[in-house]
Amino acid sequence: MNEHITALVTGANKGIGHAAAEQLAALGMTVLIGARDPRRGEEAAAAVRAAGGDVDAVTLDVTDPVTIQAAATRIEERFGHLDVLVNNAGITGSGQVSPQDAYDQVPSTVDLDMVRSVLETNVVGVIAVTNAMLPLLRRSPAPRIVNVSSHAASLTLTSDPDGPFAALLPSAAYTPSKAALSALTVQYANELRKDGILVNAAAPGFVATDSNNHSGFLTPAQGAAVLVRLATLGADGPTGGFFSAEGPVPW
Repeated sequence: MNEHITALVTGANKGIGHAAAEQLAALGMTVLIGARDPRRGEEAAAAVRAAGGDVDAVTLDVTDPVTIQAAATRIEERFGHLDVLVNNAGITGSGQVSPQDAYDQVPSTVDLDMVRSVLETNVVGVIAVTNAMLPLLRRSPAPRIVNVSSHAASLTLTSDPDGPFAALLPSAAYTPSKAALSALTVQYANELRKDGILVNAAAPGFVATDSNNHSGFLTPAQGAAVLVRLATLGADGPTGGFFSAEGPVPW
């Protein structure tokens, strides 16, 4: 990778996003670490910088249009373009609990304000950031968009009563938000295919992060690997797909 390749990772001050930023920086990209909290963003950037990465922090709350536009303006002024956008920022809505314990997401009793909040971040936030960054991505010779999803977004997997997801509690917030993100990924891919912009969704797997109280069995670095692979696809790479480290994930 040359020094002119730039990447923005939202929600990158910790967890999978931070690991993705580390790995993209290790490939030689200039990486912008998007974070709602400026202090945490700068701390995360400093950690990657200490390891030799070319990184910077940018304040970005995907539910706040002001910070989104400010981030886009900053990237334009400094670099003039953007090559990679990783839409990683997301919330579970249930706090730090594993999917098995998210009783507050059961459809018949879910709090509608929670549903709205999760959709606002996980779906509307992706639209807002992507649209703000598209003018910059269009200036790249090889633009890539990666939307961080979940195996829980797979209707095929979650509807199987004998499958691995049968033990999970039904979810009316997080799981539908990621399914909507899958549909959104395909729609962006269809629109942008003619422009050479590859848009794919990634399922990192059950990664130990703050969002599940570190109950996952994969490390953030392991979960981030598929994000990085999709962010560095060649011109003949797929678009409008859904992938894990093992390969395509069924819709």
